[in-house]
Amino acid sequence: MDPSIYLALSTIHGTIMVFYVLTAGLSGTFSNLLIPLQIGARDMASGFMNMISYWLFFISSIVIVSSFFVEAGPASAGWTVYPPLSALPQAIGGSGLGMTLWLVAITIFIASSLLGSLNYIVTVLNLRTEGMSMTRLPLTIWAFFVTAIIGVVSFPVLLAAGLLLLMDRSFGTSFFLSDIYIQGEVLSYQGGSPVLYEHLFWFLGHPEVYIVLLPALGITSEIIATNSRKPIFGYRAMIASILAIAFLSTVVWGHHMFVSGMNPFLGSVFTFTTLLIAIPSGVKAFNYITTLWKGNLQLNPAMLFSIGLVSTFVTGGLTGIILGDSTLDINVHDTYFVIAHFHLVMGISALYGLLAGVYHWFPKMFGRMMNKNLGYVHFWITAVGAYGIFFPMHFIGMAGLPRRYYKFTEFPYFDDLADTNILISVFAFITASAQLFFVYNFIHSIFYGKKAEQNPWKSNTLEWTTPVKHIHGNWPGEIPKVYRWPYDYSKMNKDETEYVIPGQDFVPQNVPLQENEEELNE
Repeated sequence: MDPSIYLALSTIHGTIMVFYVLTAGLSGTFSNLLIPLQIGARDMASGFMNMISYWLFFISSIVIVSSFFVEAGPASAGWTVYPPLSALPQAIGGSGLGMTLWLVAITIFIASSLLGSLNYIVTVLNLRTEGMSMTRLPLTIWAFFVTAIIGVVSFPVLLAAGLLLLMDRSFGTSFFLSDIYIQGEVLSYQGGSPVLYEHLFWFLGHPEVYIVLLPALGITSEIIATNSRKPIFGYRAMIASILAIAFLSTVVWGHHMFVSGMNPFLGSVFTFTTLLIAIPSGVKAFNYITTLWKGNLQLNPAMLFSIGLVSTFVTGGLTGIILGDSTLDINVHDTYFVIAHFHLVMGISALYGLLAGVYHWFPKMFGRMMNKNLGYVHFWITAVGAYGIFFPMHFIGMAGLPRRYYKFTEFPYFDDLADTNILISVFAFITASAQLFFVYNFIHSIFYGKKAEQNPWKSNTLEWTTPVKHIHGNWPGEIPKVYRWPYDYSKMNKDETEYVIPGQDFVPQNVPLQENEEELNE
């Protein structure tokens, strides 16, 4: 593989995974599926905006893929596309037309994301069914709602950065360029600052981590409560932690820039806010563990992926404490330690949430069940493989191995790390091949899976009150009213002698309060 191709592939890999797979795959798909069903609405607030959002995403996807087929190749400045490398078309091959297409694709993607987010916010605020107060919403909906707010606040800043970068590239402006020399030639750019671009990019870039992660955490909350047959522990604390994470995510972006020459005092401020975000994250982790504790665990594939998310969220989050400290970060900045951290806490955790959601709501989407045994094979190979890939990266990162290098053979210092890199590659191939089990299971089950009953997981939320066969408007006749929160699992009557509904350890939200029952909403 040519070095320029390696840089291009790593750039497009980061772009597609962060924006087109994790952002669109979690916010885009599950918000559209679950928001109307779980709040008791016929449809989204604006079907027209939804359609425009979808087609803009589709066009954006075509533009980013088409950059592979231009003469100089796709963008090659890393998924963060820092100037001046991304701002000067003559810098390298990957700074040419491919870079322009990258910027156009991201601009269209942001427009798509903003339309979708506005739609989600309005739908949750305005279209809840009778009795569905904000404190009776499932945590999935809280997560999608707050994620949409973060997107509306932070995506326009990346849009501004992209448009300014496009102007530097094509119209001779100097927003991000100053004192540039190429092959002895002095370019005319004066007065710009590439650090300004970093501030604009990371003002989206860090909230983006939570745009990706919060929907996965919301999905996990629902699945863990359902499959533990217990109420979620600390419902209101979970909502408070989602809101705290949303606020703090907008004031921590500088921790990506500790080595950019930032004032040490400003670095200490960003260190403080970054370490502060560990508190709501810890609340979520402990609440998941407490919900699992002494539960009647149903270890189906969705539950296993949810527990896997809790694991990677904790292990990835612990290394974030190191990277969030300005003095410690300097030693491992731009090494494989960073790769290991954010792939575990953001990439793998979010993918586990995505996969858990697919296994859990597959019967709702297609009216059939996925094969459980194939799901177990998929989970265990993926779980072992993911740690096999990213755990060794912490060690080679601490040894100083830099990221984004084409090869290390020129540096004898790194010779001892070659075997570890080979081990990581072996785990990567095995883990990638395990996804074929999922692809086969998904496609085969759509047509030949066992037919699903209306409420296969014995769940409380409203989507399981709709018919198995999809109909326009979700419910035939009246939309069900809501009388309780969504986590009345294993709920006993006042006398502690029998379940509220005798012989049934769950009480759906549309069941009125019984005579011998107290309302819970912890």
